[in-house]
Amino acid sequence: MTNEQVWQAEQERLDSVAGKLRARIAELEPEAAGLREQVTDIRKRFWEEVTVNTSTEEDFEETFFTIQQQAAVLSERERSHRQLVQQWQNLNRLLPSPYFGRIDFREDGSDLTERIYIGVASFLEEDGMDFLVYDWRTPIASMYYDCLPGAAAYDTPGGLIAGTMELKRQFRIEDGQIRHLFDANVTIGDELLQQVLGKGADAQMKSIVATIQKEQNEIIRNDKSRLLVVQGAAGSGKTSAALQRAAYLLYRHRNTLRADQIVLFSPNPMFNSYVSTVLPELGEENMQQTTFQEYLEYWLGSSLTLEDPFDQMEYMLAEQAGSGYEARLEGMKYKASESYLRALGQYAKRLETTGMRFNGIRFRDRDLITAEQMTTRFYSCDPSIRLANRVNLLQEWLLRELSLLERKEREALWVQEELNYLDNEQYAEVHSQLHKERSVFDFGERYEEVRAKLTHERRGDEGDFDYAEREEELLRAGIVKESFKPLRRSVRKLAFLDVYGVYAQLFGDAAAYREMVGEPAVPALWPDICKQTREKLARFELFYEDATPYLYLKELIEGVRTNTEVRHVFVDEGQDYSLFQYAYLKRLFPRARMTVLGDFGQAIFAQATDLRESESPLVRLYGESETTLIRLVRSYRSTREIVEFTKGLLPDGEEIVPFERSGGKPLLMTVRNEEERIVKMTAALAELREEGFATLAVITKTAAESAEAYERLTARGCENLRLVTKETLFFEKGVMVIPAYLAKGVEFDAVLINDASPGAYGRESERKLFYTACTRAMHRLQLYSTGAWTPFLSGVEDSLYEAEQQVEGYPVKG
Repeated sequence: MTNEQVWQAEQERLDSVAGKLRARIAELEPEAAGLREQVTDIRKRFWEEVTVNTSTEEDFEETFFTIQQQAAVLSERERSHRQLVQQWQNLNRLLPSPYFGRIDFREDGSDLTERIYIGVASFLEEDGMDFLVYDWRTPIASMYYDCLPGAAAYDTPGGLIAGTMELKRQFRIEDGQIRHLFDANVTIGDELLQQVLGKGADAQMKSIVATIQKEQNEIIRNDKSRLLVVQGAAGSGKTSAALQRAAYLLYRHRNTLRADQIVLFSPNPMFNSYVSTVLPELGEENMQQTTFQEYLEYWLGSSLTLEDPFDQMEYMLAEQAGSGYEARLEGMKYKASESYLRALGQYAKRLETTGMRFNGIRFRDRDLITAEQMTTRFYSCDPSIRLANRVNLLQEWLLRELSLLERKEREALWVQEELNYLDNEQYAEVHSQLHKERSVFDFGERYEEVRAKLTHERRGDEGDFDYAEREEELLRAGIVKESFKPLRRSVRKLAFLDVYGVYAQLFGDAAAYREMVGEPAVPALWPDICKQTREKLARFELFYEDATPYLYLKELIEGVRTNTEVRHVFVDEGQDYSLFQYAYLKRLFPRARMTVLGDFGQAIFAQATDLRESESPLVRLYGESETTLIRLVRSYRSTREIVEFTKGLLPDGEEIVPFERSGGKPLLMTVRNEEERIVKMTAALAELREEGFATLAVITKTAAESAEAYERLTARGCENLRLVTKETLFFEKGVMVIPAYLAKGVEFDAVLINDASPGAYGRESERKLFYTACTRAMHRLQLYSTGAWTPFLSGVEDSLYEAEQQVEGYPVKG
């Protein structure tokens, strides 16, 4: 067949499928509407169909089963309605572009070649026997991503199916029309990727299942590893593959896995909005999305003020000249380490014999139960009882003691005084209770029980019921009970534990610390680390590096908190998590499989974890036999020119492979002063907008630098600017002014690096932050400096960039 004939045949087939889709949609709409009306009607008439009668046990049982039956009918109708709506939505999703790929496969031993068309959802013939479109997540569709024409195979629950792929064809279909069609004899064709990647960046990440590469498909369909670690270069599609993986898991285990059993830990709240549309585009509900900081705030924020990772980063970038800076950095690294994790475990064991601290219970400026009494009671327990179990026993004892103390307190003078200020509502409650007691007293019901409760003090001389005395007794009891409620509540919340003090006592002298934790060595600057930590704790604040260890120790004392419902945990920007945090997550989600995505080239935080090798501490945490490590070295986000430029910023950047999509070289703009920089940046932003770029970013090093650049650009007349801070919740199109550490994971059509001088990026610890900033650009990258350039450009060949001008005395590379 000629190309024209092939195109015509495929368009005719597409038209046929589209017609069947429309017909099926038209059939489903009245069915879905009818079920919706049934559901609404059943809800309205639910109690009309049920006669509630609890007069006898038989009546109660009949009522119960009637309610249960009506609820079952309602549940079934709702389930059917949800399924129909889901099916209807899937068909509507398919209609503009029913499929994106086709493979012709002949199974070994068969003479029949099957034509397999692949799209974002399955669509069957009306008889339900033949697939017109296969969901991209089906086993047979995996060959589209993994195999070349020739020998091919795919896994099924029944075993491997081998055969021959006779054709691999790709489509770009828009509004029911084939725009592009080409046969591929390699992996997903460059033509399709060129078209997709050549488009501008969106306000949300899109699901592009048509462009999944073989190595990404390996990530998506991995269903065996307890820990899956993906070390990928900037722009290699790590996050996209992870989200497609979530969709695949929900499809593959649709009978046993729900979206709310998958959790994504993302780098910041804005990133959550950026990726929020991917799963819904694939017909799946969104998984749970949060940040690790939000989790820490939930459990610790009510009692302590927590530093967040971005404040920690600001300190690292802006306070190099401050006193105690080196000690703080050393403390960050130590508190994120295996050594500190081990030390706190040993410390918790030591607390079983000595060192626990408690908060005494005070009431009306006096001690009810002292911390010393609690300590004595706590250590009087059998030494074999675990720490958390002893805490539970102490809690039970405290509640019993409070009950005894509450009874004694009823005779206190302050209670008598309170009687004079009671309102009518309190008297009414007491009178209601007295009426019930008098009824029992008068009519002799449960007479012996009442006599046991009502002593002679409650009765008059003639044996009559004494209202006045009983009323006062009940009022006293109510007053004291109400006053003791906060004490009981605090005991139930374990407020009697002084976890704050237990943690703080670690930071004394080095000898005491070694004794408490059994560690032979401490950091060189330990006295300074202790001083900084104590000062922070004295203000009831925690450094970010202390938050996870503090919560870990808190749970060792109070009892380990676990979530056994969650089955999969995804961690994006995984290089920025400490081993301590990974150990905590593993314990928090004991039944979950972990997928970690990261790039050690972007490890900008002090507590970074190396994900690159099998000797990684993270791999040791889970065990090498349960871990799969996948490396992605090809970068798809940026043009070849930008990737060639940015890979030179890293010492080991030579392993990064650019995708063959061309564009302009990065532009280095040397300016004389700050005013000239703002003028040139304003002009550049206007030009980029004229070219049609929708997402632009001015990337700075710090938040303070972002605020200053935003004010200067706004004053110059630059329009539609948006200042992004750590509180920003939504990613939107337009021009953003943003610190580099908040831009992680996000891409822009064009990026302007506000300051690429040695003053901004001069220290080796800032190399990866600079690399991160530059790799956000898809199509254009421009860098500005008022003089010399960052030394990180020394590894970049002159031919890989253009320099607009050089101020005298300031060459591009000094």
